[in-house]
Amino acid sequence: MSIIQVYILTKPAFRMKSPSNINGTTKDLISAINGDRPLKILLPSYRSNPHTGGQGIYMRLISKAIVDLGHEVDVISGPPYPYLDQRVGLIELPSLDMYARDNPLTCLNKDIMSNRIDLFEWWSHNWGGFPEPYTFGERLKNYMKTRISDYDIMHDNQTLCYGMLEVRNMGLPVVGTIHHPITKDRHIEITHAKSPFLKLLKWRWYSFLNMQIRVARQLDPLIVVSDSTKRDVHKDFGVPMERMQRIHHGINHEAFRPIPEIKRKPNRLMATASADVPLKGLIYLIRAYAELLKEFPDLELIVVGSLREGPTMQELEKRGIRDRVQFISGLDEEDIRKLYAEATIAVSPSVYEGFGFPAGEALSCGVPLVSTDGGSLPEVVGDAGIIVPHSNPPALAQAIADLLNNPDKRDALSVKGRKHILENFTWSRCAQEVVDMYRATIAKNANIQLTNEDNST
Repeated sequence: MSIIQVYILTKPAFRMKSPSNINGTTKDLISAINGDRPLKILLPSYRSNPHTGGQGIYMRLISKAIVDLGHEVDVISGPPYPYLDQRVGLIELPSLDMYARDNPLTCLNKDIMSNRIDLFEWWSHNWGGFPEPYTFGERLKNYMKTRISDYDIMHDNQTLCYGMLEVRNMGLPVVGTIHHPITKDRHIEITHAKSPFLKLLKWRWYSFLNMQIRVARQLDPLIVVSDSTKRDVHKDFGVPMERMQRIHHGINHEAFRPIPEIKRKPNRLMATASADVPLKGLIYLIRAYAELLKEFPDLELIVVGSLREGPTMQELEKRGIRDRVQFISGLDEEDIRKLYAEATIAVSPSVYEGFGFPAGEALSCGVPLVSTDGGSLPEVVGDAGIIVPHSNPPALAQAIADLLNNPDKRDALSVKGRKHILENFTWSRCAQEVVDMYRATIAKNANIQLTNEDNST
């Protein structure tokens, strides 16, 4: 029998015996693992846009849910910085933020030239790369050299950079989260590129993936946010299945909830999707919408997102419906909730999703949902919405038409969707599962033997 024996409770925490001859550091670890004191957690994220993209949303909501459980959380992020609960600390780790500069090529100065990390970020960006995950990791490594003892564990938000491994080598346990393997984005983007030159540019931009794959293979444990992501990370990254644990995200059901006093529009579709990202499949919804207008000439389509020059705009102009589709950006959660309340049907047209926040938020608002089967969407939607094959405009159009013609079915799905989210996708459940993993990882890192409670006598 080992000096220290840990008793694993199924939930909510571990318990372990504390022999009298152990040192203060080990006693403190025992307290952390047992839940006798709050964990001190660092959440790194190389960029955390609070309005777009799942990373910023995840940082805000998971950090809040963890502090709700009584733990101490700091987020360390590069720009754009997240909006966080006031109980969560924010450590700003500035980068050059090249995407926010009017002319990145000409911003080179002596300060940048004198800093190895800044110079690499400037050079790589201007030569078509995406250096932010790597350079964030280098800055994080330097920052943590004097602060490694401030935390019990670090939980990476898909940076998957070499700096994470170096922080782990300093002695701090590291847990990683992969929302979905970016190999899927690369494949779809390259497939849709119109020329060999554009394909080459895409390959160059996604070169950071080589680093992410190497790091993912060395992190243990890894959190994946769906069974679909788990399979894809295993296939594309080569990570063993047994090193990954699926922990579904939550949906912010308090912010995204029905508004009974707002009456639904009779013929309005709503989607949240980037127009310039092929992965989000908006172009297939555009094609379906053009067909639907033949049967439903008054049908509206509201898209939460921005329209830029590119294939989606070309598709709209080709079909003569540019003025029929309304794109709205810069909205907060309350604005989006009101749009959901007015929508007849919400549509999630993605080709691939690692999780699919918009689909879950629509269900949480009680909006009848038509979704594709891209990636994890069937896991999130379940039987609370209508699921069709991705990249299939006729199937999408048919499912929408069927719902438009069946108000009773829409009413039933509205009730079912909200119930489905409340029963399966809360942030409190997600946070508890994550914290349980933290404690197991801390124990493993300290070489504390874990045994089953039933075998401890």
